[in-house]
Amino acid sequence: MKSHHSTTVWWPLTLLGSGVLALVSCSAAQPARSISRAKPEAAVRRVQSNVTRADYAGSASCEPCHESIYQAWQKSPMHRMTRSAESDIRAHFDGTQFRLGADRARVEQRGADRFLEIEGSGPPRRYRVTKVIGGRHREDFVGVELGGAAGEALEEDAESPSAGSEAAGGREQVLPLSWVYATSSWRYKGYSVMLPERPALRAGPVWAATCIGCHNTLPYLTLAYDDLLGPSAPAYQGSVHDRLLPAERLWPVRVKDEAGLKQVVATEIERLGGPSKAAAEHSSLARVLGAAIATTRHELGAEHLVELGVGCESCHYGAREHLADSAAHPSFGVESSLFEIAPRAGVPARAEQINRTCAHCHSVLFSSYPWTWEGKRRRDPVPGGSTTNSGEGRDFLLGGCARQLACSSCHDPHAEDSADKLAQLATPRGNALCVGCHQQYGSHAALTEHTHHPAASAGSACVECHMPRKNMGLDYRLTRYHRIGSPTDPERVLGDRPLECALCHADRSVESLTADMERWWHKSYPREALRELYGADLNANTLLRTLERGKPHEQAVAIATFGEQRVQSALPLLLPQLTQEYPLVRFYTKAAIEHIVGQPLPVDVNGSVPEIRAAANSWWAARTGASAPGR
Repeated sequence: MKSHHSTTVWWPLTLLGSGVLALVSCSAAQPARSISRAKPEAAVRRVQSNVTRADYAGSASCEPCHESIYQAWQKSPMHRMTRSAESDIRAHFDGTQFRLGADRARVEQRGADRFLEIEGSGPPRRYRVTKVIGGRHREDFVGVELGGAAGEALEEDAESPSAGSEAAGGREQVLPLSWVYATSSWRYKGYSVMLPERPALRAGPVWAATCIGCHNTLPYLTLAYDDLLGPSAPAYQGSVHDRLLPAERLWPVRVKDEAGLKQVVATEIERLGGPSKAAAEHSSLARVLGAAIATTRHELGAEHLVELGVGCESCHYGAREHLADSAAHPSFGVESSLFEIAPRAGVPARAEQINRTCAHCHSVLFSSYPWTWEGKRRRDPVPGGSTTNSGEGRDFLLGGCARQLACSSCHDPHAEDSADKLAQLATPRGNALCVGCHQQYGSHAALTEHTHHPAASAGSACVECHMPRKNMGLDYRLTRYHRIGSPTDPERVLGDRPLECALCHADRSVESLTADMERWWHKSYPREALRELYGADLNANTLLRTLERGKPHEQAVAIATFGEQRVQSALPLLLPQLTQEYPLVRFYTKAAIEHIVGQPLPVDVNGSVPEIRAAANSWWAARTGASAPGR
């Protein structure tokens, strides 16, 4: 990127920290009617500009021509990702008290207003709920403190630029409790991700400095400051996925009109209350972009949104020109005379554009948890895939089908998921989605030869093997890993536990599964590398060895698989996991045990380790007459 340097320094480049913002997931929905394959995105005339604030019109302007889609969208979890506290809320603000460590939280409703009070280890605090975040698997809350100082930061992501860096004053803060639909109960908000045990309840960071970027609608340009500035850009509310992709999958950013871009960015800064745009003429583009990040970080508020919640133009980008001329179609890519973000060569396929749009938000490597899939670390130059919900978009871009297959091939982004339709995709009937490209597997004979399972069985469902259920979802059940690949890939076999075949074949040993993969698909895996993962005896059960030796996210996969398959013999090994270092794994363990025994487990995993252990021991003794196995 070429910049014109100046001796005038007028905007300080504030260092905001590094890392990726922790954002709450939303899910797409029903399987689409058709498959978006490698159709060129430039096949029709597109709008000429869709990235600046002036290009946006708001979702309400779409209703007259797209009434049915608009009405479905209004009810969808995606659109309702952020909404005012006056909207419908499922959480029970009924006087319930929630305990974490020495702290107590009480939730109540008075008239139309909902409140959360915290007391215990710190000074008493009282908050009025102002916004709701989420609505598919859980509800989080934003509120303002009544009559007190600002709360300390909730470190849901220790690397978030907002974690404790500002006094909230009268600003809206992220509140520390979530309502979980799966259990109809309250949970510490940070425990939706892989955080270690927390000792106290504290209100979190200022809402407008954290999750606002993906959970609401902003002009695309405001989300691209870091891409335009380059690798040195600090993180901010608009940070997106590109810095997490390998170089060969990056789309270069090219500035086409530096002077024009500076003026548009400077106008945004001025709108947020920053310095006058006139000063931009005497500074480099890099400094203007740095100032835009700094100003956005500190000054962005709800009043600067295009609209509250995820609007039509969050995905379709600015559509004002389309309203004026219906022949100018909205685009899933950047259309601008100021800059471009596009592949190095060729016209991007429509599927690629859609997938990158989804990945703007669905690219999260939650919290400071160090591990990712493929045996990698979160801090590696190119991390592996996400182990929890909300990384699906980036994971899909890392896989083998991201140019040919669009997220919308399986998910209808305009409505809520149909669980039955998604489940059908994971059966042989769903293979039609894949054989459109992989036609060599279209016949039953070819499919059986490829999978070594009967063509009509679950073992011949493409999705079951190439998108295994090994990610930690928001409802204590495993979700699909969206990095499309093979369970025989060496980086998975030798980098992760458990072997993915064990997710269906929970009774099999490491050696037996490995030998089958080698024989059927002509692979070879060094046994010494497998022993480093599973121990000296490779004839041991794969899931048991994973539970004994795995990283916490790998242990969660084994735990959930034992639960889903109701493996009674696993109960003694699951009990110690109720005091796992990571509370999210504790929740998975409790859910697995309840699924195995078919009744609630009377253990509060929000309690202290001694309390959890005592309750688990009492339950086990009543069930078996024996002492519970220790951790």
